[in-house]
Amino acid sequence: MSITKGIKKARIFILKNKLQPILDVLIFTIIIYGFHLLWWNGGLKHFLNQFAAFKETEKFLAHQVFIPAAFFVKHIIGYDIKTLSDTLYFSNNGSITVAGSCSGLKQFYEWLMLMILFPGPWKHKLWYIPLGIIVIHIENIFRIIILSVVLMHWPAQWDFIHMWIMRPFFYVVIFLLWLIWEEKFHLVSIRKKKSKNVNR
Repeated sequence: MSITKGIKKARIFILKNKLQPILDVLIFTIIIYGFHLLWWNGGLKHFLNQFAAFKETEKFLAHQVFIPAAFFVKHIIGYDIKTLSDTLYFSNNGSITVAGSCSGLKQFYEWLMLMILFPGPWKHKLWYIPLGIIVIHIENIFRIIILSVVLMHWPAQWDFIHMWIMRPFFYVVIFLLWLIWEEKFHLVSIRKKKSKNVNR
């Protein structure tokens, strides 16, 4: 049996048994985790850090997170803070620095790779990829705002919430963005193809 026939039989089996959503979640997990490992364990971040353009991009993006987060914390929430060099200084002697690693650049990269590799119509990917980046950026701003509230009211819990709640929350947002893509674009395109094949 040729590879092409094997792939065709596998697709028929998947469609017949309604396994497409499970397969897609598996593909999502492999792509996201694979590129996470490549970024840290595979040495991609270390390699990129050798270029000034990468460091400047991280710094620029971190500043774009810092500015609205600091404005919200100071003028909307009303905390008495001072700001200097992308750091928020709080009245309880706590501080939050929005460094390059907080820029969201890694998550942008993972989102981009996910959408490039994941099946679906490119006419929609061309606008959905930038939309996803904007949503991830806004989520990052609110992450800093939430961490500011935690630092003021529950400083002892800050490290735990930063590492184990707010950092993983990036992937909740990416998963929800992907889920919308899956339901509204990818699976719809599969159904259309299946309908065309049946009508032939």
